[in-house]
Amino acid sequence: MKKNSRLSAVLHALLHMAERHAPMTSDELAACLSTNPVVVRRTMAGLREAGLVSSGRGHGGGWTISRDLSTITMRDVYSALGEPMLFQIGHAEEMPGCLVEQAVNHALDDAMRDAEALLVARLGEVTLDIIAADFITRAKARKLTLSTDTT
Repeated sequence: MKKNSRLSAVLHALLHMAERHAPMTSDELAACLSTNPVVVRRTMAGLREAGLVSSGRGHGGGWTISRDLSTITMRDVYSALGEPMLFQIGHAEEMPGCLVEQAVNHALDDAMRDAEALLVARLGEVTLDIIAADFITRAKARKLTLSTDTT
């Protein structure tokens, strides 16, 4: 089963936009994400409705982040994407009258609800500036490694 990487891709795009400090076109963002500009425009439209990004037309136009990174959480982005399903695990529905299946499904539903609540809460604790700082740290470490590499 294919994983839904939409949240990850959108966070990726937002951080590229923040690093750029200038509008990015749908074509540029599509190149960063290895996708189609139409997909970028559809996705960014939802983020615009949520007040996370804005767009400008014409020469010099493109997508920009509307808020400071410290005020945007991963949960904000997740919500702007329509709160896609977090887990692919489901329960059986082949024998709805079976009491064993009902008990198993009840236990799975409770566990999944608890796990989802925990994950959504954690998404609300991580702001984009935290992720950006991690990127900067990784970039500096890579430059250090590359500059000291003798091979």
